Amino acid sequence: MKLSSIILSLSVSFLLLSGCSQESANEATTKPNVIFVFADQWRAQDIGYNRNQQVQTPNLDELAGESVMFTNAISNCPVCSPYRASLLTGQYPLKHGIFYNDKPLSPDVLSFAEVYKENGYQTAYIGKWHVNGHQKGETTQDGRKSPIQAGRRQGFDFWKVNECTHDYNNSIYFDENNEKHIWEGYDAIAQTREAIDYINNNKEDPFLLVLSWGSPHAPYETAPENYREMYRPEDIKLRDNVPESREKIARKSIAGYYAHITALDDCILQLRNAIKESGIEDNTLFVFTSDHGDMLYSHDMTKKQKPWEESIHVPLLLRYPDLLGEEAVIMDLPFGTPDIMPTLLGLSGIEVPESVQGLDYSGHLKGEEKLDVKAALIMCPIPFHQWSYAKGGREYRGVRTKQYTYARDLEGPWLLYDNQADPFQLNNLIGQDGYEDLQAELESELNKLLEYTQDPFLPGPEIMKLWNYDFDDTDKSIPGLKN
Repeated sequence: MKLSSIILSLSVSFLLLSGCSQESANEATTKPNVIFVFADQWRAQDIGYNRNQQVQTPNLDELAGESVMFTNAISNCPVCSPYRASLLTGQYPLKHGIFYNDKPLSPDVLSFAEVYKENGYQTAYIGKWHVNGHQKGETTQDGRKSPIQAGRRQGFDFWKVNECTHDYNNSIYFDENNEKHIWEGYDAIAQTREAIDYINNNKEDPFLLVLSWGSPHAPYETAPENYREMYRPEDIKLRDNVPESREKIARKSIAGYYAHITALDDCILQLRNAIKESGIEDNTLFVFTSDHGDMLYSHDMTKKQKPWEESIHVPLLLRYPDLLGEEAVIMDLPFGTPDIMPTLLGLSGIEVPESVQGLDYSGHLKGEEKLDVKAALIMCPIPFHQWSYAKGGREYRGVRTKQYTYARDLEGPWLLYDNQADPFQLNNLIGQDGYEDLQAELESELNKLLEYTQDPFLPGPEIMKLWNYDFDDTDKSIPGLKN
């Protein structure tokens, strides 16, 4: 489907979604395979079907034309380890305890792989993990280069995993026996080949396969040469919120970022072809998304953790022909990271465990009920590393609705944007006349979510002490601590 047709499809209302759940969306007679593919640091703004006409993503654009498109998918705590722990558990960061990178997720927490296994599924994980942490006395880098022991794999059996690396052309991984290997060439391409082999070798029985790519996360200049040649920095059109002083480095970084993205888009094509050829396409629940975004010099900032759209807003596509049909459908309710696990389980016909905090959207997607979700929670319990206190980082809690972003820090209301009228978030409405009622309404929504998640909104160092966490050796400016 062409991009113009996809954009036209995006105007379809929820009624279309309800309609696709009739004859073409009968209950699957067998358990669906689940293939969950996610990239690292791929923001929603940089994809063709989201109206970015610079970046080349023809395969994702085609997939969008056959999928449910979550247009308000939000990374609640937009940084690597917290997202991954919430994906695995269906819980918010202050419940599972991973709100700071490189901390270990408890093996006692129930994961979605364990639930699928209990329901007769094979389970597989390929790529970046980043919830194993490191031992006392080890550095962060020690932990990132170490194998994950069998008891800490959260229910995944097939295992080709590295804790964390962004050396995409010399990328290590460990297998089920903790033997060390190196992915051949650009790791995302090699990991995709491994996923295709897994599909072909295990297609006779239901499986859950997670494929976790490390790119397009920096370094931006390391995609294969043929992809880098597709983008020239001088041709890159920047977002309106990138300051003039940062234009040169922004264009260079985004050109490399796009090269990674197009490489991954080709990997999507290879995966989709393999799924079709294996004969399991109709009964496969296929998801593509990202763990968080990347500021890429918008608002004169880099990386993630921040509450702006470039950091929190992620792409999310879900395709399941047997149950949801094959038409492009919009799902515009706010949808957060902890909602992924229960929704996948619901679509698979599996009961959602009581430990899960996220919301099951499966009934809404099937047209059996209409949810009224007003907001997704956004948070930074403790700023660290690339957004440490020394670099201006701050704790915040907030909400992202269909139209607005609202956040407060420890001092009080901080940000309020109308994302429809002000898509680049250049006009902070906090304290402006005429917005008092709106601010109060959003504050009320935030308080409901803080109550639900039992979050007292404490200063970051206090939360670290509650969990008996040490600060990483790279964080040198922590309030109240001696360095």
